[in-house]
Formats: sequence, C-alpha cells, structure tokens
Amino acid sequence: MHPGRLVVVGDSFSEGVGDPHLHYPNGFRGWADRMARQLGRADPRWEYANLAIRSKVLDQVVAEQVDAALALEPTHVSFYAGGNDILSLRTDLDSLVRRHEAAMLRLGSTGAQVLVFTAFDTRTTALLEPLRRRVLAFNDAVRDLAGTHGATLLDHTLMREYEDRRLWAPDKIHMSRLGHKRMAAFVLHELGVPHTLRLRDLGEPERRDWRRAVRDEGRFLRTEVLPLVRRRLSGRYDGDTAQPKWPEPIRPAEGMKRLARRRSRPAVARGAE
Repeated sequence: MHPGRLVVVGDSFSEGVGDPHLHYPNGFRGWADRMARQLGRADPRWEYANLAIRSKVLDQVVAEQVDAALALEPTHVSFYAGGNDILSLRTDLDSLVRRHEAAMLRLGSTGAQVLVFTAFDTRTTALLEPLRRRVLAFNDAVRDLAGTHGATLLDHTLMREYEDRRLWAPDKIHMSRLGHKRMAAFVLHELGVPHTLRLRDLGEPERRDWRRAVRDEGRFLRTEVLPLVRRRLSGRYDGDTAQPKWPEPIRPAEGMKRLARRRSRPAVARGAE
C-alpha cells in the first residue's frame, strides 16, 4: 500500500466514539486515528484527515462530508455510513442501499481507493435482536456493492472475537478502546501494512449467571436504550454541534497528540509564532 492521503468519512464508528482520549480532538481516539498513526510509522509521507461525526445518518454524511473529502484529493477514502439509519425501523433499506452505492461511486470517481465496512452482527444483548435482520440485509448489500464497484471490503463480521462484551462500550453499539484497537489492526492487516499495535489476549469470555445477566440487561435498558429513544424522539443528537476531528490533512508521523495541542491553541497565539 503506497503512501498517500487517507480521508475518513462517516459517523461515530469512524470518529472513534467508545475510545475516549483527552489528548485527541473531540475527546476520542478511535480505530482510524490509531491506524493513521501506524501509517505514519510505516512511511512518514502518509497524510490523514477525518471528517466523521457521530449521530450522522447517511444523507447527512453525504451532504456534509463527501464534497469536502473529494476537495482534499484523497488517494484512499474510508467510508462507513448507514448504521444510524438502520437503528430506525422506518428506514427503507432498498433506498438506503441505493444512496450508499451513489456515495461510493462519487468517492471513487477520482480514482481513490474506497474502503467500506460491514456493520457487526452483534449478539452481546438480546435487546438488539430486532435489529439483526436489518443488519444482515445491509451487510449483504455492502458486500455486493464492494464486489461490483471494486471497493476494498473490511468485513467486520469475520471478527467473531467481537462477540466478547469487553470489545464493546457500555452502550453495546460502539466499540470500546480494546475494540477500536483491534479494528485498527484488522484494517492494517487487510491492507498489508505492518503495525506495532499490541493486542491484549482476552482469554476466556467473561461468564455471567442468569441473575447478573438480568441486572445487566436492566441497567442497559435504563442507561442506554431509553436515553437513545428520547434523543431520537426529540430530534437532538450529540453530533449536531460537533466538528470534524481532523478537517485538514495532517502528517501523523509528526505526532498526533502534538498536532492536536497545536490545533487547540487560540488562533492569536498561533499567529504570534
């Protein structure tokens, strides 16, 4: 994989939600930032931008990020969107797939290599079971689109270790720090890029008796599911006021924490340098 410019577009999956880090923009690190750092170590010429914003549905990703991504003249584009659409049972999946395909074609129209992802078929909680058929249908469509249009498919569902609850954040929708780290390693491996990420051996999955399982599911319902439903009913989302983490290309080899500190300093202070 020759060095170039990687631009990431999408939602919370690519922004890094579930992998908190105070020294990274928006307070998240995530698999894409971890991958970018490894690209920079493999070759310091790599450049990276990340336009992904949490809570965005497919049409918002297209309207707010695709033109901006193309303007950056990427050689590689990571595209994941549609997960938030699937959460709504009113979403027409056939229409969603057609719009997903149109976005893929636009992103690849300049010759950039397009990376696309399936959504994970999570089995970590019975409360998400009604979504499984929609996830499976969407994933089948993404696989077909990748094969038809020559996109690089990153099939999350092949990584069955994600059935371990430790790879998921408390909301059971976003990956945890361990999950994001494994995703970065997975993408790098699939692209043939060596990395130095150390993946912890999880050992045997944690076992729960039925009493603890019931308590955990009740807590999940109160603290994650009901707030999510209320946000959707109110029409207000975390991503409404969020800004892209890395809107302009950076060189990860220069140190992403240092670049983040420089970016967070007031414009007056930067101008005095």
